[in-house]
Parts: sequence; C-alpha cells; structure tokens
Amino acid sequence: MMVSIGIYVRRGRRMLRRWMLDPRLHTLLQTAGWFLAGLCFSAASLSHRPQPIALGVLLALSGWPAVLLAAGGMAGYLLFWGAAGAQGVVWLMAGLLVAVTLGGREVLEKNALLMPAISAVIVAAVGLLFQTALQDTTPIAIYVLRVALAGATAMLFGIALRRRDPVADWLVCGVGVMALAQVMPIPYLGFGYIAAGILAGAGAFPAAALSGLALDLARITPVPMTAVLCLAWLVRLIPAGRKKWSFFAPALVYILVMALCGMWDLMPVPGLLIGGAAALLVPGRQDISHRRGETGIAQVRLEMASSVLNQTQYLLSAVEEAPIDEAALVARAADKACSGCPCRKNCKENPKDMPTTLLHKPLGNGADLPLSCRKSGRLLQELRRSQEQLRSIRADRDRQREYRAAVVQQYHFLSEYLQDLSDALSQRGNTPQAWYQPEVAVCSASRERANGDRCLWFAGVSCRYYVLLCDGMGTGAEAAKTGQRAGELLRKMLAAGFPPEHALRSLNSLCALQGQAGAVTVDLAELRLDTGKAVIYKWGAAPSYVISRGEPVKIGTAAPPPGLSVAEGRETVEKLSLRRGETLVLLSDGAGGEEELRLCWERAGEPVSELAARILESNQTDGADDATVAVVRLSRAPVTT
Repeated sequence: MMVSIGIYVRRGRRMLRRWMLDPRLHTLLQTAGWFLAGLCFSAASLSHRPQPIALGVLLALSGWPAVLLAAGGMAGYLLFWGAAGAQGVVWLMAGLLVAVTLGGREVLEKNALLMPAISAVIVAAVGLLFQTALQDTTPIAIYVLRVALAGATAMLFGIALRRRDPVADWLVCGVGVMALAQVMPIPYLGFGYIAAGILAGAGAFPAAALSGLALDLARITPVPMTAVLCLAWLVRLIPAGRKKWSFFAPALVYILVMALCGMWDLMPVPGLLIGGAAALLVPGRQDISHRRGETGIAQVRLEMASSVLNQTQYLLSAVEEAPIDEAALVARAADKACSGCPCRKNCKENPKDMPTTLLHKPLGNGADLPLSCRKSGRLLQELRRSQEQLRSIRADRDRQREYRAAVVQQYHFLSEYLQDLSDALSQRGNTPQAWYQPEVAVCSASRERANGDRCLWFAGVSCRYYVLLCDGMGTGAEAAKTGQRAGELLRKMLAAGFPPEHALRSLNSLCALQGQAGAVTVDLAELRLDTGKAVIYKWGAAPSYVISRGEPVKIGTAAPPPGLSVAEGRETVEKLSLRRGETLVLLSDGAGGEEELRLCWERAGEPVSELAARILESNQTDGADDATVAVVRLSRAPVTT
C-alpha cells in the first residue's frame, strides 16, 4: 500500500511539472494574476477611504499587464467602494491611457520620476474635478495623502519591477498587506492576515514589521499588529522546534498581545494560523537580506565605480566647443593677399573688415566682393584657401565630436554594466530555471576558402542564449577577418553579461572610428530559456523568418549597416515567441529568402540540421556572395525528478 501511494505521489509531481511547462497555463495564470492584483490593490484604504495604490502599480506596467490590472482595479473600486469608487475608476482610466502611450518608451529610462509625477498629477486633477463639479467631501488631508501616495507607489513599483532591491521588496510587501487587509470573502478569513502570517513565518524582519504597520494603518483590529508580527518573527530565532514555532507563532503571539492589551478580537486568528502553515511551504532563503562582509563591500565598490563613470559621462557630454574664429580667417586671407600687392600703399580699402559670410558661399570672378580691389585675383585665391581651411577645421571638429560621443557612450555602458553587477550580487541563488533548451544548426557555403560569414551560438547569463551571425561585406580573406573580429568581440561582451544594445552600439562606434562603415552586418537572436521568448537585433542584416504552421513570416527590414555614425545609428529590435515550436531562420545576404523557405519546408517536427541543409541547397543566388543559414528552435527541457 505504501508503494502504491509513493507511485501516485510521484505521478502527481510529474503531472504538475508538465503543467508548469505548458505555455497556455502560464498565459492563463499571468492573465488571472494581473486582474486579481488590480482587484486587490483597489481595496486599499486609509481612514476608510479608497487610495490610488492600483494607479501607482498601473503606471509601472505597460502592454497587456497594464490593461488587465486596470480592468481588475476598476471592477474592484466598484465592488468594494460602490459610488465612492467612481473616483478610482477615473484614476485608472487616465492611468491606462498614459501607460499604453508611454509604457516601455526610452524616455522613461532617462526620466525615472516622470511616471510618479504623472500619477500624482492624475490624482490631484481628478480630486479637484470631483470636489468642484461633483461636491466631493473628501478632507484636504486625505486629498494630499492620496496625491503623495500615488507618486510614491508609482516610484516604488517601478523600482521593484525594474530590478531586485531588498528595501523595495519589503515596502511592496507592506503595501500588498495593506491592500489585502480589506479583502475578506467570508467572516474570520482575511487575506491580509494570511499574507502577514506568511511574512512573519518566512519573510525578512523588515517585511514582517512593515506588514504589521500596514495592518495598523488599515484599522481593521484594535490589537497592535506591528508588535504581534515583530514578536512572531523573533520566535523563529528559538533553536529548538523552529518549524513548530513558525507554524503557531503568529496566532499564539497575537493571543498573548491581545490578552495583555485587554482587547478581545478573535477575527485575525484563523488567518494568522493559515499564514503560518503556508510559511512552511515557502521555498528559498528565509534570512534577512543584508549587505555585509565581502559581498557587501563588493556591492559598494561597484556602485561607487558606476557613480564615478556616470558622473564622468555627464562631464564629458557637457564640454562646450570653442567657436571657430571666422573673422581671423578672413583677416589672415587679407594679410596674405595685401602683403605682396604692389597697390597696397595707395589702396583705400580695408579687406580685413570683409564679412565672414564670404567663407560660406562660392566665390566667382570677384563681383561678389564687398570692396573694389584692383588685384582681386590675389584676394579671391586667399579667400578660397581660407574656405578650404574652414572646411578642414569643421571636419576635424566633427571627428572630435565623434570621438567624444564614443567615449561618452562607453562610459554610460560601463556605468550601467557595473550597476547591474552590483544588483546581481544581492540576487544570488534566485536564478531563473530553464524550461527550454535550444536546437541550433548552421550550414554555410562559399566559393572561396575564406568564408566572410561568422556564426556563433553560446550561452549568456541568467537563462539567456545567443545566436550571432556576422556577415563581413564582400568575399575573401579580408571579409572573413572582419566577420570573425566582430563576432568574437560581440561574443565576449554578451557572455560577460553586457546587454545586447550596448554590445552592438560599441561595435558600431568601433567601426565608425576606424572608418569601416558598412564593413560588417550583425544579426543577433537572444533566446530566453526560462520564458521561451526571443528578441532579434538587426543592424544592416538581411531579413530573418519565423516559420509557424508552415508559413514563413518576415522579421526585420533593410537598414543601414553599423559604422556610419556614432550617435545616430542604432539597431532594429523585433520581439517574438518560440514557445510553441516555431522555427527561427537567420540568413546572410547570399542565402536566399522567403521563396526558398516555402519550397524547403516539409514538416513541423523535422530536425533543424536537415532544414538548414535543404535551405542552403535550394539557394537560387548566383553564388557571388557567401551564404550562411542558421536554424533555431526551442524544445522542452527534460523534466528532472
């Protein structure tokens, strides 16, 4: 009988793991999660009045998550607050418009306080509208509190979603408990108490203390919950029977504090008991996340180095160029023309006072000169030399500007890279799990011994996998050398954890400064083995294709190659999903296009090596250029038990 039970348990675990790998279940859970998050955050209240916490979370999102959270929040405001929640519905309608319009834009990276400011403005404007037009009776203190809370929560959740920060995580836990405190589907079962019990039994001490403070601010029980949860967390430090104490600690400490204070309210006890039991199932580290020892010192040093590089970047970008003294060029041309002129003693003209506009327009036979010079040929010749000198000075200034922009760009990249490394030190042990494994096949052909196409595939950091195709322009040894040098440089940067945008723009700066504009094109696919999603970066490369259900879909368009300019050039980015067995095909310039893919596709499950070889064999080009085909597909990683 025991053997049968063990078999059923193992089968159940394997079935759960298979469900976890199903992308449809992931999509369903994410949809329900964002909707329920909006529903719960809309229940948050202070002084028994609705608060705009859901708006702050909304403005930290973009795309479909923002739409789902807004829908859940609107339903929650009407469900929990009735007519008083109309103001919350207007908050979320305005916030959704802003999130859809500005969400994910580059302007938000440069202006971190933009969304918090917009959140505060929305709450202030809507509150003023309701007070003037609809005679709303909200006190001024609550009005000011709402404005401040809207901006603070937008900033908090923006930080928490962009990068892992312990302080931000603790504050998010407190805000979440404050919102869940108002959700009580049946008597004696409050979601806020359950969440507080979990944090007291499995969370860090600041998270437990902040959750208690949130329950006190919500005013749902007269018993001081901050003291209860702090003492419940301290009970975990008892060595003997730690798991038993963690299970009973929140409820027992609550009963003890309730008896000492003389305030009898048994409603939180079931929720605290359930939360303490659920804390036993929470995996991962349960100690306080702090910065001590060698790890903390390394974080501080990395952050200081990042700050220094960032400050250096701003100082270099703020350098002002000295203006070109065009009047001196005109005066010098006049001196040279008049120094050997036989008429200089009797000349009544002063060529040094000529306008500098003469340096910016073509000089004909002297009719455009603003003076009557008897030897205008000498003067015109010297003015043309000054024009050439002005053009040389401007070209030199442009070149210096390119160098300065490249240096500023690299300082910016290094600053962000060091900051990311510092943030990653506090996330050790929280690496995502790879649910997919890549299948890559590459076939290449060249009429010469040296192939100018260079294809690399390698693992990055944090479940990232890269497929890189560098096409050196032309054929022969020189094209092969260029493609290999670019590929190795990008491989080292990406394997070290550089973001693809920074790595590609560093290559662009290098090509521009070396005068090798258009010497190489880049096709880069970043695969996320934890989510099954992919991002395609192109810079001058041929279009790629995604084959889904036998139909090739074109990815990317023709764009200028790297190396034309340091500041103006940038890569194109396309996002797609490979979770359902889609096949990604990367092609170099000489490897054909969509027609070859339609002819070669036979069945959805064929090996990627056979498909790559067939595409290359059906190449209809004249063979003048090197041809490379890279076929990429994601398959489910084997389930380990």
